[in-house]
Amino acid sequence: MTRTMERAAVGLERIVASSLRRAPSGEGPLLAWPLACGHAVAARTTALSFADGVLQVQVPDAGWRAELQTLAPQYLAVLNRYVAESVRRVEFVAGKSARAIR
Repeated sequence: MTRTMERAAVGLERIVASSLRRAPSGEGPLLAWPLACGHAVAARTTALSFADGVLQVQVPDAGWRAELQTLAPQYLAVLNRYVAESVRRVEFVAGKSARAIR
């Protein structure tokens, strides 16, 4: 049973990666953000924009920004595994006013 689940997980990952690579220009990193950061972080953050290799993500406050910045290299690795466009950096923007940047 475990082997079957592992094969299913690999197949699903391929399907997701293929879909994200075909996303319109600039949208792949936005769509991949929840996959890169996980459900708990995705519930408290919002991918705002992607331009020039920089994914801008809104976070609740400066504490979240500092914490997630330490995890940025891991997020970059996952994002770049899934999307066609190269994500060079994740920029975390604290506060509700960040939504106005869109």
